[in-house]
Amino acid sequence: MTSLLEHPRGAAPGQPGDRSAFSFEQHVRLPDSPTGKGRGGARYGRTGIIHTPHGDIKTPAFVPVATQAAMKAVLPEQMTQLGAQCLLSNAFHLFERPGPDVLDKAGGLAKFMNWDGPTFTDSGGFQVMSLGVGFKKTLAMDVTGMKSDDVIAKGHDRLAFVDEDGVTFKSPLNGSLHRFSAEISMGIQHQLGADIMFAFDELTTLMNTRRYQEESVERTFRWAKRCVAEHQRLTAGRLGRPYQALYGVVQGANYEDLRRRASAQISSLDFDGVGIGGAMEKRIIGDICAWICDEMPEERPRHVLGIAAVDDIFACAENGGDTFDCVAPARCGRNGAIFTRDGRYNIKRAANKYDFGPLEEGCTCYTCTHYSRAYVDHLLRSHEMNGFTLATIHNEHFFVTLLDEIRASIDGGYFDEYRGETLARFYANGSRG
Repeated sequence: MTSLLEHPRGAAPGQPGDRSAFSFEQHVRLPDSPTGKGRGGARYGRTGIIHTPHGDIKTPAFVPVATQAAMKAVLPEQMTQLGAQCLLSNAFHLFERPGPDVLDKAGGLAKFMNWDGPTFTDSGGFQVMSLGVGFKKTLAMDVTGMKSDDVIAKGHDRLAFVDEDGVTFKSPLNGSLHRFSAEISMGIQHQLGADIMFAFDELTTLMNTRRYQEESVERTFRWAKRCVAEHQRLTAGRLGRPYQALYGVVQGANYEDLRRRASAQISSLDFDGVGIGGAMEKRIIGDICAWICDEMPEERPRHVLGIAAVDDIFACAENGGDTFDCVAPARCGRNGAIFTRDGRYNIKRAANKYDFGPLEEGCTCYTCTHYSRAYVDHLLRSHEMNGFTLATIHNEHFFVTLLDEIRASIDGGYFDEYRGETLARFYANGSRG
């Protein structure tokens, strides 16, 4: 077994974490273009390296989501083998179980789940806010004529209530009442011990009114200032621990002025990086990234939260995204949706019952080099856990490799050609994703 990093960089006995153990090193940036979405035709896509106490992340990179300190049905060792550089876990779910004190006593998230590499945790903001309206985060929501600050998804009850200080919510596990605030989120994430964590923010939906979006941006800024103060206090007091980087989150929905205002606000604070968050319509997702990058210092890495559609990844990578996370590859795989260079297909179609070829011709992942479509189809139809494992390995490998190749294309000066060829092939048959 590969030994974990018992003493990560920047962790000296009796001393606060050394902030210099975290940094971003930019390598190659896309040339500006007459069609560039940034100010003056700027294209903010780039390659680089994020240096963390538990190792480096070559960017752009895909960050698989190990929600509860685990990739569902896939071991950390298998994630390493398929090429994943880092993993993201969910602060809200780990708060509910097993509790942040367990991970703290175990030596932090990476050691707890036997992952020898960098880790992220989100703030819990998305999960807590989504309890309020019952909607999943959706990029392409059609909200024409549906603006309302009291909207609730059909069949759901409001389980979260926002006020100036934070959020009160009912646990979806047992209905117990809990409270999240900037300080509480920081305390939980410090105990979880990830290399990169996010400030507590208010996630809105595209259905919220303009007035509410304005109020939310200002509230998120006030919470961000509290997060920075609490992060600095906890860093100074938790001696002998590696430094944990803190990213501020930019909200503002589809409004350019709000996104720019929020970006300027977040960039004015002492954050290590930025998270591009919130609900965004697919048609302007690249524009939103460019607006934010216009207002952000280039030395700060940028993480795009919850993105996994292939065209969205290209749009965000071209316009400044450095890292990307999403649950979709694993979740889709468990439901039989397989991503390939030629689009997404359903492995449980009748045509695959006697297909003894790989999930994708030419794919080098463990699943495709050892198992057939017919076998994975059988496993998923039979609800066998091995089917979840094999489908997830392939889908995660697809997205990890896609970002690896985007990185190589930027370094090699052929990003535009690679994007055009890849998207034309992927969507040739009207594929989703």
